[in-house]
Amino acid sequence: MTVKTSLRLRAETCRTLDYTSISTSYTALGAPYGHAIRVAFIQNQTNAHLMFSFDGVNDHFIVPDESFILQDICLNQSINDGLYSAVGSQLYVKRLGPIGSGAVYATLFWGAP
Repeated sequence: MTVKTSLRLRAETCRTLDYTSISTSYTALGAPYGHAIRVAFIQNQTNAHLMFSFDGVNDHFIVPDESFILQDICLNQSINDGLYSAVGSQLYVKRLGPIGSGAVYATLFWGAP
């Protein structure tokens, strides 16, 4: 019996939001996830600190201005094991102060056999 333990890394379409669309209330950053996400690369290319939420209500993590966060959720797991961000999950963003330039980007990766 052969056990398949490797996956190919695939990316969903990059989600982006221009600084003019980022307010002090949560705004959806692109569409809900179409796959079980293994890695999330979030880049804050604005001149403001940004707060992110998985439910659009509660604050979950901050990404300072001109920086990024790389979340390796379960890159090194097999097909049937690991922790994932579920299909249909949504990422939300809001600014924590004045903002005048840039955009925020989220690149999400999933695994395919």
